[in-house]
Amino acid sequence: MKVFIVGGTGFVGTLLSKKLLEKGHHVTALARGRGKGGIEHDKYHFVSADAQEKGSWQQAVRDHDAVINLAGVTIFRRWNPKYKQAILDSRILTTRRVVEALPDNPAFTFINTSAAGYYGFAGDEECPEDSPPGNDFLAQVCQDWEAEAREAEEKNIRMAITRFGVVLQKSGGALSQMVPAFKMGMGGPLGSGKQWFSWIHANDLTSAFLFILEHKELDGVFNFVAPNPVTNKGMTKALGKALQRPAFIPVPGFMLKMVMGEFGDTLLHGQRAVPKRLLDAGFTFKHPEIQPALEHLLKKG
Repeated sequence: MKVFIVGGTGFVGTLLSKKLLEKGHHVTALARGRGKGGIEHDKYHFVSADAQEKGSWQQAVRDHDAVINLAGVTIFRRWNPKYKQAILDSRILTTRRVVEALPDNPAFTFINTSAAGYYGFAGDEECPEDSPPGNDFLAQVCQDWEAEAREAEEKNIRMAITRFGVVLQKSGGALSQMVPAFKMGMGGPLGSGKQWFSWIHANDLTSAFLFILEHKELDGVFNFVAPNPVTNKGMTKALGKALQRPAFIPVPGFMLKMVMGEFGDTLLHGQRAVPKRLLDAGFTFKHPEIQPALEHLLKKG
């Protein structure tokens, strides 16, 4: 299979590229700049382009069997009006350009990323894929993002939307930012710690992509989260145990909001998302529980 990945040199894009190459697939990774994600492989091709702009890369998409859109600037920083617009534009404009590039071909697969933040501040309610959306900023971004992707329904292709939880991987993402503080004995829950934390081991995430690519009968929305979400307090306790460090120093909610602004408020809420459709389709998670998942990721060597 020939797979075109938009945002292919980012944290998830690099992991997914390596997984696809291991399975014998061809990968074309598109990103701005000249960095290739550190991958050298005879079945790997890098294209430098801005996916928010029209370009020759759009024609190249049609020479593949599938396109996976992972593009979007990180949400993990202090927000201001300009950066909130960048969060939205980097998702909407890129998805618009990808949809323009799609062929009218029933054998073609389009997978677009979204996030568990779609469900908003849902409290203790479980959120399978048919749950209603929230009304905070990130929930609205996800709704607009998915609506842009659904413009592809006018084309005769298979489409899936993947709503990510927090992707856990030792070498990048949220975990790499959390570990240093915990190693210094300064880890702890955010605010009350009662907010839900939907997460997924990076290996399960990339395997779920392969699962959807290979099962041609699957389409629609899928929560890419582990089947056992935990509270923020449960997550910090598990991480402290995995690192053999104390994890009891809480970060007061007011301080988090003062440092991170509106994004700090988002960190004090969460979603209890569950992967109902993946489980119903027969996907098997190798890392369904947070404690062994963290120990697997953080083991020496």
